[in-house]
Amino acid sequence: MCNADEGEPGTYKDRIIMENDPQSLLEGMAICAYAIGATKGFIYCRGEYPYVVDLLKKAIIQAKDKGLLGDFDIEVRMGAGAYVCGEETALIESIEGGRGEPRYKPPYPGVAGLWGKPTIVNNVETFVNLPVIIEKGADWFKSIGAAGYPGTKVFTLTGDVVNKTFIEVPTDTTIREIVFDFGGGIPQGKKFKAVQIGGSSGGFIPEDLLDSPADFDSMQKIGATLGSGAVFVMDQTRDIVDVIERIAQFFEHESCGKCAPCREGTMRVCEIIEKINQGKGIAKDMAVLEKLGRVMSVSCLCGLGQAAPVPVLTTMRHFKADYEAKVTG
Repeated sequence: MCNADEGEPGTYKDRIIMENDPQSLLEGMAICAYAIGATKGFIYCRGEYPYVVDLLKKAIIQAKDKGLLGDFDIEVRMGAGAYVCGEETALIESIEGGRGEPRYKPPYPGVAGLWGKPTIVNNVETFVNLPVIIEKGADWFKSIGAAGYPGTKVFTLTGDVVNKTFIEVPTDTTIREIVFDFGGGIPQGKKFKAVQIGGSSGGFIPEDLLDSPADFDSMQKIGATLGSGAVFVMDQTRDIVDVIERIAQFFEHESCGKCAPCREGTMRVCEIIEKINQGKGIAKDMAVLEKLGRVMSVSCLCGLGQAAPVPVLTTMRHFKADYEAKVTG
C-alpha cells in the first residue's frame, strides 16, 4: 500500500513526484510486491488531488499495456479529506469502508493489515527511491547524506522565504542551508524568527539550532522531526502564539475522537492557547499546557495526538517570552 494521503499543511512533495513521474511510483511498488510476494497493491491518494488520481490511473493502464506489472494489480483509492487517514491503520480502515480511525497496535499492519492480511504501508517518497537504489546499488545510496540516515530528503518551502519551492537534498544538509541557500532567506530584509519542519505536528526551531543537519537522528536530538518534509519559515514580525493558536484549532478539528487523551487533550490545549492569545491567560495556564502536552505525547492512541503538543512544547521552550508577554499574572 502507498500512503499518498498528503494532508499535512504546507506539504506537496508527493504531489510533485506523482505529477512528474507516476511510473517511478508504480515501479517502486512493483519491486516491493515482488520482494514480499504480493499480488495486490493500493495507492491511497489525497481527496484534494483528483487530477493526480487520473494521472495514476493512466500510468497503471500504460504499465499494464506494456506488461510491466505482471500479475501485480494496483488500484487507486481516493481519501475524503480526513487528516487522520495519513496514519497507516486509519488509512486501512478507510479502504475497507470503515470510519477513518486508527486501530490499536499490535497487531501491526505487517502482521494483520488490510482485510487481515500482512500489509506493507510506505510513503510515495520511499517507493520512488527503490528503482534507483536497485539500479545503482546500496553502496551508492549509502554514500549520499548522513552516515546514520543516508540518501536524500524532499522538502517543500513555504512561509516567509524568498523561494517558495521544493528541493531534494542529501540528508546531511543543514536547516540553515535549506532556508538561506535553497530558500533564498527571508524577504524584504527582515530577520529570521523560527522554522517549523515536518508539517503542523513538527517542532519549531530557533536560529541557534539552524546548523543541525536534516537527518532523522539530528532532528530528534533538537526535539524536532523530518515528518512530511514541510518547511514553514517565519520572520521576526510573526506572532508565535497566534500561529500556535491556529495549529491548535487544526488539531482539535482533525482529531477523530477515538481516544480520550486526544479528543479531550486537543480541545483543552486549544482553549488554553486561545485564552493566552487573548491576553487572559495566567502563569498557571502555561504549566498546565506543558503537563498536558507531556501526557498526550505518551498516552494518545496514534501519531496525531502524540504529535499535536509538539508545536506547543517546542515554542514554549524556545520562545517562552512570546507567551509571557501575553500572560497577565
